[in-house]
Amino acid sequence: MGITVYRRTTQIAFILLVFLMPVLNIFRYDTATKELIIFGQVWSLGLKEAFYADHSMRAAGHVALQFFLKAILPWIVFLAIFPLLGFLTGRFFCGWFCPEGTLFELADNLTLKLLGRRSLFNKRPNDPEVSGERELLYIVIALMSMAVLPLIGGVALTGYLVAPKTIWAQIMSWDFTFGVKAGIIGVSIYMLVTSILVRHSLCKYICAAGLMQMLFGWVSPVSLRVRMDLSRADECTNCRGCEKACFMNVLPRMNKRDISCVNCGACVAACNKELGAGKGLFHFQSGEKKTVTECENMSDNALSEHCKKTAIHLRT
Repeated sequence: MGITVYRRTTQIAFILLVFLMPVLNIFRYDTATKELIIFGQVWSLGLKEAFYADHSMRAAGHVALQFFLKAILPWIVFLAIFPLLGFLTGRFFCGWFCPEGTLFELADNLTLKLLGRRSLFNKRPNDPEVSGERELLYIVIALMSMAVLPLIGGVALTGYLVAPKTIWAQIMSWDFTFGVKAGIIGVSIYMLVTSILVRHSLCKYICAAGLMQMLFGWVSPVSLRVRMDLSRADECTNCRGCEKACFMNVLPRMNKRDISCVNCGACVAACNKELGAGKGLFHFQSGEKKTVTECENMSDNALSEHCKKTAIHLRT
């Protein structure tokens, strides 16, 4: 299987996990009972009323320790996940798992099929060429996606705050409480607006998880990156397939630390398609090596012939 198949598999699997976590009581907050549920168990601070009644230093120390272990420490660990991921894997999570990123890619592909460009507003130099065949089919798919996917997302994500069985009971009876109605409508509108108008701009400039991965991946000496083998630059056919495959508008042949790169491997797949399976010029690499980063550190006048060939599309 190709890298694209593996990536679609991880994206779909993670979306299913996000949808199933509240259903299986893996993680959710029940607003009715004011309880946080993790793996079917109520997460509490483990404090009894007797400790609050006891004003001794020992009791105060116990309360403080329990609060740190059950409230502060888990939150610190959670907040550390994305900086750690960024330090080790760059924005790999964004390209391989993020549900919003998957939704935006779907919107890009449908817009490309219908309008011949990824964006609603303008055609970019790296937009791939597409045929106008089966337009009616893609119109139907686009309309169904706009109507169904936001509602499914609204129901699933509202389940993190309201018991899923309660939500489905209200759907079956068509009698909604204000909280369930607001949750479903609010999430649906958010998904619809971001997928139509905002898309990857949210990934670049707004998403906190993406920004943390971006910053820590940028400074990390060991972060996972996609690199071009400059020693084989002569084999590049200048098809620009790597650029056209990139939905984040990265220029892969420049071999720079581009903070927009989500390590999706689309350029790897495109180059393998052009030169043959396993013969592509791009590969995943952890950390930096002088042989593949020399373009970043050279001035324009000192660029080697290989680097000029990889950057010529920027000079024209």
